[in-house]
Amino acid sequence: MSDVDITIIDDADAVADAVAQRLARAAADGGNVVLTGGTTPERAYERAASVAPDWSRVELWWGDERCVPPDDERSNYAMAKRALLDRLEQQPGAVHRIPGELGRDQGAAAYEDELGATTLDLLLLGVGPDGHIASLFPGKPSLDVTDRRVVGSEAGLEPFVDRVTLTLPALCAAQEVLFVVTGDAKADAVRRAFAAAPSRQTPASLVRAESGRTTAILDRAAAAAIEA
Repeated sequence: MSDVDITIIDDADAVADAVAQRLARAAADGGNVVLTGGTTPERAYERAASVAPDWSRVELWWGDERCVPPDDERSNYAMAKRALLDRLEQQPGAVHRIPGELGRDQGAAAYEDELGATTLDLLLLGVGPDGHIASLFPGKPSLDVTDRRVVGSEAGLEPFVDRVTLTLPALCAAQEVLFVVTGDAKADAVRRAFAAAPSRQTPASLVRAESGRTTAILDRAAAAAIEA
């Protein structure tokens, strides 16, 4: 675990508070922040909007998106809009959502163009029970893409819709990678991601900030297999 700075907190609610505080610092510092989906991040976004209502110094990006319209309940953007954007007093300087409604190939090409050579300052990521990261799933060809920052991918779990996702090189180029993981269903994936050898069967184990910092905020349930 020496390549990841891990903080273990009692429960998911406390994890959401800690992530909200980190996002508040990012709002004050400015730069490019990459959001993720998930229940705990959603709580963190709600709290971050209260703690730091001015995000005008920040540009927002997303690590992945489902190929659905932006107002679809399955959309990561739609969740962030409800939890964060709609609650802010000052909106981000720019909001770069992934146009998933274009389909995985056209959506990926459009987001690749928009992202360009942008430096990503803070990248939030969850970890799936299968060890997937963003929409990079175990053993899939999308893990091998190194010549693009964005790629289309097939669904690896429910909901079974196509995805658009940042690639491993794009994720690893972030200045800070922050994993946010809660719940006992994630315990084995956390062990494989942070306490075992890197493996294509656990994509989260392959994501580390190449020239910055990699951190993880876990609740005790998610950390159960690495605390012993």
